[in-house]
Amino acid sequence: MSIKSEDVKNIISSEKFKKLVRMRTTVSLSLTIIMLSVYFGFILLIAFNKEFLATKIGEHVTIGLPIGMGVIVFAWILTGIYIRWANNKYDNSVKEFRNQILNK
Repeated sequence: MSIKSEDVKNIISSEKFKKLVRMRTTVSLSLTIIMLSVYFGFILLIAFNKEFLATKIGEHVTIGLPIGMGVIVFAWILTGIYIRWANNKYDNSVKEFRNQILNK
C-alpha cells in the first residue's frame, strides 16, 4: 500500500498530525530537560562540592555513591514514564490517526 504525495502533504498539514508532533515533542523535551538538569546538577556537585560527596555514611561508603546511583535510577524512572505515556496515550492517538487516513 502506497500513499500519494498529495496525501502526504495533506497529512503533514493536518491539525491532528501537528498536534501529535507537538505532543511528542513536548513530552520528550520536558523529560530531556529534567534528566539533563539532574545529570548536570550531579556533575556540578562533583566539580564544586567534593567535600559533601566525600562525607561518609558508612564505614566504606560515601554519600556520593547513593547519589550517583540515584541519578541512574532516576534515568530509568524517566524512561519508564515515557514508555508508559507512549503506550497508553501516544501510540493510541497515532493508531487512530493512521486508521482515519487509511480508511479515506
